[in-house]
Amino acid sequence: HVQLVESGGGSVQTGGSLRVSCVATTDTYMKYSMGWFRRAPGKERKGVAAISTDGATAYADSVKGRFTISKDSSKNVLYLQMNNLKPEDTAMYYCAADRRARGKIRGGDWDFADLYDYWGQGTQVTVS
Repeated sequence: HVQLVESGGGSVQTGGSLRVSCVATTDTYMKYSMGWFRRAPGKERKGVAAISTDGATAYADSVKGRFTISKDSSKNVLYLQMNNLKPEDTAMYYCAADRRARGKIRGGDWDFADLYDYWGQGTQVTVS
């Protein structure tokens, strides 16, 4: 069973930066493609970024050029570097693992939350 634990959330002013992390059980990032999702109050959960086992990435249009997804497989850590943050980025951020994609990003479906099998508990990011 895969366990994911996010950290690094907090409060930041508009235009600031924040990096959230997701620590996983051993070998998770070597086996599964991963995604970052977020849920703002009163809104649906939405995909932010995804990364395959070989490092290919995908981003939501709303964060392209501002957010960067990366990982350190040797440390079993997934990152989301967020720059030039805006109030509309305020949300609970979740990392998730896609077991069935065989390490690949699912093309146009990478942001479909139901395709991910394992989820962390989330970390809150607030931009004011």
